[in-house]
Amino acid sequence: MAITPIIQKKEVLPERQTDSMRGIALMAFGMFLFSAVDTMGKFLTETVHPIQIVWFRQLGLFLGVVVLISIQGTGVLSSKNPKLQIGRGALAACSATLFIVGVSYVPLADAVAITFVAPFIVTVMGALILREQVGIRRWSAVVIGFLGTLIVIRPGMGVIHPASILLIVAASAFAMRQVLSRILAGEDRTRTTVAYTAIVSWGLLTLPLPFVWQTPSSGLDLVLLLGMAVLAAAAEVLVIMALDAAQAVVVAPVQYSLLIWGTIYGFFVFGQLPDSWTWLGAAIIVATGLYTLNRERLALRTRK
Repeated sequence: MAITPIIQKKEVLPERQTDSMRGIALMAFGMFLFSAVDTMGKFLTETVHPIQIVWFRQLGLFLGVVVLISIQGTGVLSSKNPKLQIGRGALAACSATLFIVGVSYVPLADAVAITFVAPFIVTVMGALILREQVGIRRWSAVVIGFLGTLIVIRPGMGVIHPASILLIVAASAFAMRQVLSRILAGEDRTRTTVAYTAIVSWGLLTLPLPFVWQTPSSGLDLVLLLGMAVLAAAAEVLVIMALDAAQAVVVAPVQYSLLIWGTIYGFFVFGQLPDSWTWLGAAIIVATGLYTLNRERLALRTRK
C-alpha cells in the first residue's frame, strides 16, 4: 500500500523550481513499483509469514537510510519532535503489516480500492485533530467516498472477505501517519521523517521476527523477498523525488493509478478481476478523492 500525503504544511525551506511533468512521471513510476511490491507480497503470503514479508519490504528502505546517514552524518536524525517521528514509524509498521494480512484474503484491486479511503480519513482527522477548516463540500465528498468504499466491501453480503476490515484499519493507520506528516513537515525535513520511519518500523518488525521466521522454501521466494526490498526502497525514493520536483497537489492524484496496476497485476498473476460493483465503488472513491484534492489545492492557494 502506498498512498502519498495529500497536502502538508508548508516547510520552511529555500525557494526551488518546480517541474510538474517530471514530478508526475516520477510519481507514476513509483506507483508502478509499489503495485509490483504489493503483488509480490500477496504472492508470498502463501508460504511466508506476513511479518517476515513486511520486514523484507522495509529492509531496502532501512539500508538506504543507513547509506544516507553514512554519507551525511547523524544530523539527518536531528528532529524537533522525535516522539512524533517514532510514533509515525510505529504506524508505518502497523499499516504495512495489516495490509499484507488483508491482501492475502482479498483480491489485489479490491484491496487497493478499499485503502483509498485513507485520504478521507485524513480529512476527518485534520478537522478533528489539527482543527483544519473543512467546508460542507469536502465533508460531502468524505461521506460519498465512504459510501463508495461500502459498495466495494458490501458488508453482510459475503462478497468480500471479512479481512477487508483489516484493510480499513491499515488505511486508518496510514491516515494517522499523514496527519503526523502534516505536523512534522513544518519543522523536520523530509529526509529526517523518512529516516525515522525506516529505522523505527524496521526495528519494531525485527522484534517478533525470530518467532515467525520461516526459511524461504524455494529460490523464487528468496528472489521475491529480496526484490521487494529493492523495489520498495526504489519506489519510496521516487515518491520523495516526485514531491521534491512538484507540488503535492499536482502529483498526489497519480496515486490512483495504483488501482489500474493492481487490476492488471491481479489479472495476470492471480487471474482475478473486479466485478461491476467494485468498479462502481472504486469510481466513486476516485472521483470524490480527486474532488477533495482539488478543494485542498484551492484552499492552499487561498492561504498563500
